[in-house]
Amino acid sequence: MDEGPSPELLDLLRQAVAAQASDVHLIPSYAPTLRVHGELRPVGPRSLDADEVRAMIASIVPDRGRFQLGDSADLDCSVTVVHDGASYRFRANAFLSQGQWCACLRHIPNEIPSLEWLGFPKPLAERLISHVNGLVVLTGVTGSGKSASLAALIHLMRREGGKRILTVEEPIEYVHAPGPGGIVTQREVGRDVESFADGLKYGLRQDPDVILVGEIRDRETAQMALSAAETGHLIFTTLHTRDAKGAITRLVDLFPQESQEDIRNQIAMSLRSVVCQHLLPAAEPGAKRVLALEVLHVTPPVQAVIRAGKVEQLESALQTGRRDGMITLDDDLQRLVWHGCITGETARRFAKNPSAISGPGNGNVVRME
Repeated sequence: MDEGPSPELLDLLRQAVAAQASDVHLIPSYAPTLRVHGELRPVGPRSLDADEVRAMIASIVPDRGRFQLGDSADLDCSVTVVHDGASYRFRANAFLSQGQWCACLRHIPNEIPSLEWLGFPKPLAERLISHVNGLVVLTGVTGSGKSASLAALIHLMRREGGKRILTVEEPIEYVHAPGPGGIVTQREVGRDVESFADGLKYGLRQDPDVILVGEIRDRETAQMALSAAETGHLIFTTLHTRDAKGAITRLVDLFPQESQEDIRNQIAMSLRSVVCQHLLPAAEPGAKRVLALEVLHVTPPVQAVIRAGKVEQLESALQTGRRDGMITLDDDLQRLVWHGCITGETARRFAKNPSAISGPGNGNVVRME
């Protein structure tokens, strides 16, 4: 039977909740560390030793996966703690570094965040969920808010009703509780189903309109997602890339060279939109981070670029696709500077063309009149 987190870990997680931390890091030879609004904050002066970290990890690993602490180099699970009478969930990733166990635990808010709180444009969200079929990819580096945005999109779609929605996640993060609207079932890799690919394969037999695949990591999952999108389903998923064009490159590179031309044709037909997310430091110190987006919609010119394998030309397609609702990262960064959400210095640090960003870089902000 799973006993729950050790007293030491429970205390750390409660401190994380109180501090509104997004992550808790447990690394031997370092103090326990919280990430609060993007900044790392050590908890106390004392460093953890390897046995302490391993014991904390072992206290949260489910019985079914405990043997993996000896046989695997990575392990994902979730943990729930109670703080001030409320339950709080964390997604945990345990991993080996130089033969020693480490862990990162990410706080998952109990409530599905609203689009407004995320800073995700509602017109864009409505466009993404309006697709009848095809593949929608949210991409970005780790910690850029992809899971939160997907949860908000599924919540919006569900409110409209009439949809049978299936999610395949590792682990389940935001819980879509039963209620009015569409039907949602959530399957956790390792507990409810063996893999993302199996979740997709068997999910197609469960009468879904929409399938959320937590992440595409391998060729089999990518192929099944593309095939499901071709056969009339709407597929949402995530990838880890730094920009929109990188998502297409990543998908193609999952396949052997001899089949990549066919895959590019398949992607050109199935892909509907790519949204790349960045979470940036706010202009106001200590405030929650600010969402910046790059948005690529697959228009006929974009399809032609994908088929030809000339992914570098997607930058110009983004520039010329503003009337089709596309957004370049630099345009969105400039908007955030004008609205006083981020500083010019931050915008230039993340921009593809820093010299094109106007606005001060000394911490002052330019506000839209």
